[in-house]
Amino acid sequence: MLDFRVYTFLEVCKYMNFTKAAEALHITQPAVSQHIRFIEDYYQTRLFSFQGKKPVLTEAGEYLLHAFSTLSHDQVYLKEQVLAMKNKHPSLIFGATLTIGEYVMPQFLIEHQTHHPDTALTMITANTHELLERISDGEIDFAIVEGYFDKTQYDYLTFSTEPYIAVAGKPPQSGIRPAQLTDLLGEKLLIRETGSGTREILEKCLTSRNLSIHDFAGISEIGNIPALKAMAAAGIGITFLYRSAVEEELKSHTLYDITPEDFSVTHDFTLIWQKGSIFASRYRTLFKEWRH
Repeated sequence: MLDFRVYTFLEVCKYMNFTKAAEALHITQPAVSQHIRFIEDYYQTRLFSFQGKKPVLTEAGEYLLHAFSTLSHDQVYLKEQVLAMKNKHPSLIFGATLTIGEYVMPQFLIEHQTHHPDTALTMITANTHELLERISDGEIDFAIVEGYFDKTQYDYLTFSTEPYIAVAGKPPQSGIRPAQLTDLLGEKLLIRETGSGTREILEKCLTSRNLSIHDFAGISEIGNIPALKAMAAAGIGITFLYRSAVEEELKSHTLYDITPEDFSVTHDFTLIWQKGSIFASRYRTLFKEWRH
């Protein structure tokens, strides 16, 4: 088990405020300061410098924050696994972004439960930013995401590489896909909510061309992929999604690929976990099994 003073340090880092950390832990502020001094004495380094009254992590503090966060996560997972061994039911708790959870993972989940019927399996769907927070907080073991993340903070493996396309409820009038992305700016854009990996990819592509989502004729933000596809199929607007999310609609001709010729975009679906986790070998083994 981690020393209780480590949790005090993590709370201070969470709030960057000694008083708020004391309130969250239901202890006094002098006790918080004492816990921090103990860790500083033990590691013989300063954890915080101060800008006025505001604490700022030192380089050593940043290093220990990452290390303690990983250890805290692993401790939670370790406890779950020990309890699972006792109950003879191993557990697996992970996250997936909405596109991956709805359109990619079902077959993998079926295969996993077929081969590991005793596993208590839990999959949480959320956007990339939420899943990164859940990994850091130790709420999930790992996540499979489509969005961008800080590769210095997580270990990762590329799960798959997916085409990212534009779709509409009817084919181009000429029968030929548009030549340029700017040819679509006269359309209303149906887009996922802020924080979604699907949206981030489009925004980065537009920025690289000195464009933004606001250059389209209109915008509607929809946080639900089936609703997004239904609106596009009804002719309300166009949207950008991974091909894996619209394969059935493309086959049935309820949606049409209108990806411009100058817009060739693919993006990785990535399995990520807390950097330095002692359970990395288990995640790598699971990755190989699912890929196989």
